[in-house]
Amino acid sequence: MSASFEIQASTGPYLVQIESGAFEKYLGGIASGAVIADEFFAPAFSAMERAATFVRATEENKSLDACPALIEKLRKAGANRQTELVAVGGGIVQDLSAFVASVYMRGLTWTYLPTTVLSMVDSCIGGKSSINVGPYKNLVGTFHPPRQVLVDPALAQTLPDDQKTGGLIEAAKICFCRGPESFDRHVAFGSSAGMSTEALEGLIVNSLTAKKWFIEIDEFDKKERLLLNFGHTFGHAIEGASHFGISHGIAVGLGILCALNFERDHGVDYGQCPRARVLEDHLDAMVRNVAGMREHLIALPLDDVLERFASDKKHGAEHYSVIVVTEAGEVVLRKISKRPDVLEAVRKAVKQVVERFA
Repeated sequence: MSASFEIQASTGPYLVQIESGAFEKYLGGIASGAVIADEFFAPAFSAMERAATFVRATEENKSLDACPALIEKLRKAGANRQTELVAVGGGIVQDLSAFVASVYMRGLTWTYLPTTVLSMVDSCIGGKSSINVGPYKNLVGTFHPPRQVLVDPALAQTLPDDQKTGGLIEAAKICFCRGPESFDRHVAFGSSAGMSTEALEGLIVNSLTAKKWFIEIDEFDKKERLLLNFGHTFGHAIEGASHFGISHGIAVGLGILCALNFERDHGVDYGQCPRARVLEDHLDAMVRNVAGMREHLIALPLDDVLERFASDKKHGAEHYSVIVVTEAGEVVLRKISKRPDVLEAVRKAVKQVVERFA
């Protein structure tokens, strides 16, 4: 099975191809270009006798401070304006590569080979980079679409279960935001860490075609695409407060559960909303299968979560921006005045999620 489609971007269309075996086939055929790769793949590049600049995929390295050294390595390797950059890795390598490609000599073309489930189902399309600055997550970044994206679902079979789960949670979020048909298809694939490569391939196609709609209608995050931040305001706060012991995709799942609790505290009744209940049950089951989650949540400092929530870059000067689900199952952006009682409601929502899994 394979699938391909184009994303229409401001810089022109780019190809997305999903095919098992694409990883080795493409890398084996590279004759030129500069490669930035996760250091995990260093043995594979050595076996191919292919040079690459390797990075350790950590949040500390996905920072503005780390970029100058990466740029210097590219320059020493001879990268110029005609060089195509090839990124091999998960979301951290993608963020670094997309950012560097957008600023190096005012812009390089680039190709992306995502190697994690999260990057395969979500971040590989859209052309957005997010870079940390000091303690602030994803504070700077650019929009710089790739020339092509090559997704090899077979790579996912080498990943630990928690990494698979985080990516599948992001896929569930995208499909829920897109609408009932997309979300129903996602659930029907039997989303789980142990799913087959064939089922995962279908799930990836479904998730990326759902996200394609958001990208093409709102490439620069002004309206519809903002809804894909569902779970992120709470999730980023949880992720950071856990010192990244809770990975991004799983933190987003926890953030969605927080958002549902937050709305319940404001009088929303999901009793007549089957979609919201299915999403909640789905995320609950996914998170419960993650080893060590109970210990991470028990140790979570709620004051730190609140501080990080309040400093999220998506908020305005006088309001908090939170993506929530209505009683009808619609995903919407709520702007809420900054008041002490709102932060107390946030604390309550997070505490309820901690207690749910503790």
